[in-house]
Amino acid sequence: MITERINETDLHLSTKTLEDYVLAVPDFPKEGVLFRDMSPLLAEPEAFRELVGRLSHEIKRADTSKVVGLESRGFLFGIAVAQALGLPFVTARKAGKLPGETVSIGYALEYGEQKLELQRESIKPGERVAIIDDLLATGGTAHAAAQLIQELGGSVSGFFFAIELESLGGRARLSGATVEAVMCFA
Repeated sequence: MITERINETDLHLSTKTLEDYVLAVPDFPKEGVLFRDMSPLLAEPEAFRELVGRLSHEIKRADTSKVVGLESRGFLFGIAVAQALGLPFVTARKAGKLPGETVSIGYALEYGEQKLELQRESIKPGERVAIIDDLLATGGTAHAAAQLIQELGGSVSGFFFAIELESLGGRARLSGATVEAVMCFA
């Protein structure tokens, strides 16, 4: 079941919302792209704590046994959420960055193509895995991670993002699972 973005909770950020900590940077990394920079949010402990709290709340509701963070900014949020919930954390990395036996899958990005890998022993059959990343754009990376998790015998408890770029339609690509985003931009 697809759910709507995470509901607003009481912010303890004085008069600012989490969205106020996200900068819009035009023409980065290439002309015509409006980049959403979360550096100010990461630099503000109270805002980061609020974001992690919201993500943690939704992942806890999803009956999750493990958190997978997508390279690389998904590591920032994934580790914090896994720590807050007392869950194991696993990295989903670009090809060639993980030691040992891996499973991999190729997928399309907004800016080209990529390969994603998980260590074969990182997901056990029957585990319910939350996939977390900083941004939902087209959904390619998250969809690829879900395929790897399923190949290893796990199931996806949901997809969780700090930001969703609604105009890029990534939510539709992840249909059939819970999809949550703390902040949404057009």
